Amino acid sequence: MAFGVEELRVLRRALALALHPSPASAEDVQDCLRLAESLDEAMREGARMRAFLMADLARYRAALPGTAAGYLTLLEEALGTGYTPTADDLAALQNLRGNPTAAALLRRCRPPIPASRTRLQALPGGLPAQASNAPEPSKQPRKKPAEKPAAPKPAPGPERTPAPKPTRPIPTPGEVFPRRKPTPPPPPNPPQQLAAG
Repeated sequence: MAFGVEELRVLRRALALALHPSPASAEDVQDCLRLAESLDEAMREGARMRAFLMADLARYRAALPGTAAGYLTLLEEALGTGYTPTADDLAALQNLRGNPTAAALLRRCRPPIPASRTRLQALPGGLPAQASNAPEPSKQPRKKPAEKPAAPKPAPGPERTPAPKPTRPIPTPGEVFPRRKPTPPPPPNPPQQLAAG
C-alpha cells in the first residue's frame, strides 16, 4: 500500500501527536479521520481483490491443463500477496512440472526439508521421491552392500515339545449357550360363578 505526499504528512502529524501528546487542532483531527477512512476503504478493496483473485485461481485450476499459462500467472500473483498454496495447487503444479514455470513455482511452494530430516526420506513411510527437494541420485551402478554376518545360533537347551492336540472338538457357541424354549403361558382361570343370593 503506497501513501501519497498529503497522506504521509497527515500520518507524520498523527504519529507526532501520539508520541508527544498535545492539544490537536480541529483540522488535524479531521485529517486523521479522513486518513483512517481511506485506509479502511483500501483494506476493504484489497480484500475484494483477493477474493476475486482466489476465485479466478480456482476457476483456472479446474480447467487445467488447457489454462496452464493463465493459472501459473495467477498463482504467481497470489503467492506475491502471501497466499499459501493448497494441496490442489501442489497437485496441479506436480502435473504441470514439465513446464519450467510450473517447476519453479513448485520449488517455491514446497518448504525445504531440514538437513536432519533428509535421512528419513529413505526410510519406509517417508515422503515419496517426487515430494522431496533432494536431487535425483546419479545413474551410476550401485555397489552391493556388504553381507551381514550370520546370526549366531541359539545355545542348545531343553527341546520344546508341541502342545498336545485336544482329544475332543472345540464346542460351538450353540453348544455352550443352548437356547431355552419359551414356556407356554398358564391357562386362563375358569370364570367363577357368582353365589346365588
